Amino acid sequence: MRNKIVAGNWKMHKTLTESQALITEIRGIIRDEFRANTAEVVVCPTTLALPSSVKLVEGSSIFVGAQNVHQETQGAFTGEISAAMIASVGATHVIVGHSERRQYFNETNSACALKNKSSFAAGLTVLYCVGETLEERETEQHWAVIEKQIEEGLTGITSEEMHKMVIAYEPVWAIGTGKTASSAQAQEVHAFIRSLLNKKFGEPVAEATRILYGGSVKPDNAAELFAQPDIDGGLIGGASLKARDFFEIVKAAG
Repeated sequence: MRNKIVAGNWKMHKTLTESQALITEIRGIIRDEFRANTAEVVVCPTTLALPSSVKLVEGSSIFVGAQNVHQETQGAFTGEISAAMIASVGATHVIVGHSERRQYFNETNSACALKNKSSFAAGLTVLYCVGETLEERETEQHWAVIEKQIEEGLTGITSEEMHKMVIAYEPVWAIGTGKTASSAQAQEVHAFIRSLLNKKFGEPVAEATRILYGGSVKPDNAAELFAQPDIDGGLIGGASLKARDFFEIVKAAG
């Protein structure tokens, strides 16, 4: 039985003070109201807020993750942050290959593969994002796009390392647009991704790997999405910036 994950990607939102207030509110609601406590909860604030967020969730069941990572351990890479640096402040997760990183910063599958390897070496759990654009969906290219993202993005990853890997399927056309893939559409792609993992790593790894849905998940559609057999939680964008909405999604997973 795969334990579900709900991860909040705050993107470039919230000052340090605002981040501290939001994570404190999320922690308080989960502590006071979330009795099942079966879903794994991850918050991914800006790099600025990582150290204080780690301190604020101490003693709780909440994990903290970074939104991006550089593949090198150190060097002349102005503005970047390494996996070891992320781990050094107590963060445990990192998002790799988010569609916005691919679109705005030209992040490639091969770059993601290097980031995945460096993150594993530092002991981090990776939330590796894959997904298609609207044009790719409408022209039936999405199967090939996702297969390439899985094949190339997981290059050099061993079956043993896969226990630290979480896949997040995010149809780009459903991020920040208010559109959401139907539960059937999402399940179809999640099952396809699991079949690719089966082919690449074998059935035990494929069945153990958690695959999240990341396309405009909200409190009113989370339960239906999470009820699908191959959807193991969500990577949440806008709704993670409101503590009550985020909690309702967590509750749907728990």
